[in-house]
Amino acid sequence: MAETLDASTGHVRLGSNAGQPITRRDGHAKVTGAATFAADNHPQGMLFAVYASAAVARGRVTFLDVAAAKAHPGVVEVITPANRPALARDPDEKVHMFSWRTEALQNDAVRYAGQPVAVVVAETLEAAAEGARLLAPRYDVEPAHVTHDDGEVYDPPGVGIGAEPAFAKGDVEVGLRDAAHRIETAIETPLQYHNALEPHAIVAAWDGDRLTIDVPNQAINIARGDFAGYFGVPAQDVHLKSPFIGGGFGSKAILNGPQLLCILAARMVGRPVKLVLRRDQMFGPVGHRGGTRQRITLGIDAEGRLTALDHHAQSTTSRFDDFLEPAANASHNLYATPALRTGHTGVRIDTGTPGPMRAPGEATGSAALECAMDEAAEAAGLDPLAFRLLNYAETDPATGRPFSSKELRRCYLEGASRFGWAGRPLAPRQMRSQSGALVGWGMGTALFPAPMFQAQASATLREDGTAVVEISAVEMGQGALTALAQIAADGLGLDADKVELRAGDSELPDGGVAGGSGHTATAGSAIFAAGGEAIARLAEIATADPASPLFGAGNQGVVGRGGRLQHADDETRSESYAEIMRRAGVNQVEGAGTGARNPADAEDYAMFTHGAVFAEVMVDPDLCQVRVSRLVGAFAAGRIINPRLARSQLTGGMIWGLSFALHEAAVHDPRTGRPMNADFAGYHVPVNADVPSIEALLVDEVDPHVNALGVKGVGEVGITGTVGAIANAIWHATGVRARRFPIRIEELLR
Repeated sequence: MAETLDASTGHVRLGSNAGQPITRRDGHAKVTGAATFAADNHPQGMLFAVYASAAVARGRVTFLDVAAAKAHPGVVEVITPANRPALARDPDEKVHMFSWRTEALQNDAVRYAGQPVAVVVAETLEAAAEGARLLAPRYDVEPAHVTHDDGEVYDPPGVGIGAEPAFAKGDVEVGLRDAAHRIETAIETPLQYHNALEPHAIVAAWDGDRLTIDVPNQAINIARGDFAGYFGVPAQDVHLKSPFIGGGFGSKAILNGPQLLCILAARMVGRPVKLVLRRDQMFGPVGHRGGTRQRITLGIDAEGRLTALDHHAQSTTSRFDDFLEPAANASHNLYATPALRTGHTGVRIDTGTPGPMRAPGEATGSAALECAMDEAAEAAGLDPLAFRLLNYAETDPATGRPFSSKELRRCYLEGASRFGWAGRPLAPRQMRSQSGALVGWGMGTALFPAPMFQAQASATLREDGTAVVEISAVEMGQGALTALAQIAADGLGLDADKVELRAGDSELPDGGVAGGSGHTATAGSAIFAAGGEAIARLAEIATADPASPLFGAGNQGVVGRGGRLQHADDETRSESYAEIMRRAGVNQVEGAGTGARNPADAEDYAMFTHGAVFAEVMVDPDLCQVRVSRLVGAFAAGRIINPRLARSQLTGGMIWGLSFALHEAAVHDPRTGRPMNADFAGYHVPVNADVPSIEALLVDEVDPHVNALGVKGVGEVGITGTVGAIANAIWHATGVRARRFPIRIEELLR
């Protein structure tokens, strides 16, 4: 059933498409190779670009053998700071909160290893790569600093994207002084680099002053405006195409230097140019998760209730820009305490600038918080689940606002029941497998904000009973094209297979940002509103037509269902969309819609997705090798549009959490600053053999305030409880509290 959506609609009803586990509508195209990713484009006359990467982390380039590179057969052009065409905007200028300072050959300075220092353009990829090698850069090298211990510590003006660096309520010192138990926990997390299956890639072509780019991008319309600004053209003269993304994780929401250099190269040579990053080039100019050192101090009273929570994080960033992992802010919204204090310091090191990486702040901060909570439960003599049930917040601790929904307790109980938590011994080293491995059970609470951005969409009903919906939404592997088509179908009163969804193109209405686990809510609300307006316009035609059985009903008394308009109170009074349009002499009816959160709800409620994750590990008692054998997560995520896709996203998040806990870490050489494991041989992520029995439960939840659809995100919340759950399970198996992630054999041996 279709309904018109506006800011005061409240929780709308959807039709028969929402809630169905429909398979991905783009699945066949992807497995057959028909889906076109950015690097698959090959316009006529295209050249290839390869950039030379800095081999040092700090200094300046003193020599490039441009003559040798240009002499190589097939090389068309070499771009260096000496001949780079001017940009309309300084790449070191930050014009809004989603812009980063970047490197586009504006000078000869080297700010981190892997930075582009020159670009070679050639007829073939091989010629471009060989030309880049022949440049043989020389450097004036300065000492590099790539650790917390040798970086420059400072007080940041903000953390994350626009968040305050510090928060306080109540008297933490009094709360700690009066506590029956005081727990101090120190946790370190490493630098982690986005490593999506698809590396960054771009194909750029100029036609006069009109620019066409194929590039994976999570914020199509923001990027369109930014590219236009850098190249001094109107935004409408930039056509950005991004129909499919092979994983983004936040990295593909931010413009970067290699993209600008490819576009510059295309303008300079007057031909289309393609630039695709090698895997090792993903470790530098395209963002990463900064490292953290965190300190959490908890006070608890004799009954086990929190009296104070103090969380401080030191986060790494580059020397030339500010993005700090807002780890301490993960303590703002979960556990009830009369005294809460969080703060951050930054440390400048010689790497590229960090950026948003799946659950930025929440992943790192919750890992530390859940380890501290488990240690506090031990001090209080309480089961970790009982301790969390005693301390979880009913209202947002930071703002005092009520949560827009309150299903966390059910997540705890349903997850524990499915896992079989009852009877877990309190003391560690009490359980063994049949093979003699130490067995441990741990848990962690999952929490992630439920943001919503703004978006626009259009919907067109056609006389043949089908519809087309247009929005610059982003499909990056999460199933957006499928879930959004289900929402579109319900908004238009059609079956999903009757709806064509056009997305991934800057020429379409602004679909907002595909990030922060807010894309389905944002784009879906706009799509549903557009469908509602199209139905309302069709109803105006029908109810004003004396020949229609709906004549005189008024559009508020008419609903769309199954390709027909029918009277809300009399189903026998109905007529097909096609017949209404045929008699009116029109071949289509259009609607437009906007998705945005009700401002009053945004002001009155704290909005989050909640969950609980339970983990079982097996540890070799002699070698301390850790295997995760079971993961169970229970999540309350509002209305579920497609349970198949939602479980896929939640289990994917839990696997990411497993990777965080046991595998993933970037290692930089402290002497040179260069990444030492910039490939999948050294930068470890889980493979099938590492992934255990894993289950994601969907806890029913109706949230009438989060948005009119009641939809929340599921892409990142699964990470937040899993890291701590695995660490706590390892303690339960071994009696050793991990203080550093990923948890290594050597730490357990110590």
